[in-house]
Amino acid sequence: MLEKIKALEAVARQLQPPAEQRQVWTQAMLQYTEQFLDKLEELPAFVLSQDQGRGLLQADIREEGRSFEELLALIQEHVDTPGANPASPGLLAYIPGGGIFPAAIGDYLAAVTDRYAGIFFSGPGAVRMENQLIRWMCQLVGFPDTALGNLTSGGSISNLAAIATARDHMKVRSADVERSVIYLSHQAHHSVQKALRIAGLGEAHLHYLPIDERFRIDAGALRRAIEADKAQGLRPFLVVASAGTTDTGAIDPLDEVGDIAHEHGLWYHVDAAYGGFFLLCPDWRPHFKGIEKADSVTIDPHKSLFLPYGTGALLIKNIEALSKTHYYVAGYMQDAADATEEPSPADLSPELTKHFRGLRMWLPLQLFGVQPFRAALEEKIWLTRYFYERIGELGFERGPYPELSVTIYRYVPEEGDANAFNARLIAGAQQDGRVFLSSTTIDGVYWLRMAILNFRSHLDIVETSLKVLEEQLALQLQQPTTV
Repeated sequence: MLEKIKALEAVARQLQPPAEQRQVWTQAMLQYTEQFLDKLEELPAFVLSQDQGRGLLQADIREEGRSFEELLALIQEHVDTPGANPASPGLLAYIPGGGIFPAAIGDYLAAVTDRYAGIFFSGPGAVRMENQLIRWMCQLVGFPDTALGNLTSGGSISNLAAIATARDHMKVRSADVERSVIYLSHQAHHSVQKALRIAGLGEAHLHYLPIDERFRIDAGALRRAIEADKAQGLRPFLVVASAGTTDTGAIDPLDEVGDIAHEHGLWYHVDAAYGGFFLLCPDWRPHFKGIEKADSVTIDPHKSLFLPYGTGALLIKNIEALSKTHYYVAGYMQDAADATEEPSPADLSPELTKHFRGLRMWLPLQLFGVQPFRAALEEKIWLTRYFYERIGELGFERGPYPELSVTIYRYVPEEGDANAFNARLIAGAQQDGRVFLSSTTIDGVYWLRMAILNFRSHLDIVETSLKVLEEQLALQLQQPTTV
């Protein structure tokens, strides 16, 4: 038996390479990342690839390993080249992630040390760090000192945890679902509908509220809908508002919606995944008036705090309610049950095992302070407004004046189908690749979107986007009209 153990140990020790090998790999990794960052502004924001990374599948998993150089080459060609380049300053589609450099250092440290941030007993420092960050975000949205929450993988899990907590706290049992009512608009993020289905609320009444000309919830319609639904014997229990919609960047009337929700005893959830950190900008705080009335808030540091993908947060006032939905103690974890100086994230979340996300957020905030984040956010708002003015000069129809850093626009040709025209226009812009723009459809109208949130995006890239659109417009206007 001992011979067998020793033979296996000799092979297994490959998983702990010596310092010399680690240094070789580390140097190769640093060289790759430095070259990537140095050339970033020259790289296309979007690459339409026929291969779409299929070449990666040729490197099947096998008994013997491969060289680090070979693997970096595979990553470069088949992962970091095709499709969108989220790190590019030209990524002006969707809501981009961030990827500020110190966050990568935080991730590296978290992965190497492998600290467990789920239970206070086993990772007190890691848990304190994450809770410190959550309390800072709670303070930002105006929540009381007793509020807390959890760092999540993103807005989808944050919305799910909030909705599950609202369901339980409002005592919506399975027998009550069919007469329960949830209020939202068609501009709510699709992760809300997904969360409702996963939380067992798929058969509840989804009351979609009308929106105004700025794509915001009509608060008066909400009040009338609640009163009418109650009169019909239904049970309203949840209102979901948005603080920065994905389509247009609209902020619902949070103050009025909050008053109505509380007046009728409903749980009030605000999805601020995209827009939440614009609260750092004093001139824009009034736009968010009423967010402090929410029972729960979703906010994503991987959006408007420029952190890497996989960094979300749920903020909630009633920690006891959050705990009742998510808390569970297994027999093998009884040693951790008495360590209660800080709430454990695992007790406030669907996750037990989780990445130590706090370090990627804590390190950049400590290194830079808040000031450059605030400046970058304000810059993005003004860049969006500059684009809004310039695109109008090019003859494009524009949506509402941008509240944050997203705006919609389209070109209406004298003849032919406007939707088809704009679809061809955006396809041409994406094929060009210098910038990556996107589109959306609202009430059957095909709009183009400009979403400026990458911290690397500055005035020069906005000028490039305008040039690309002007060129593509000229090309499309030369094409024969199609009906």
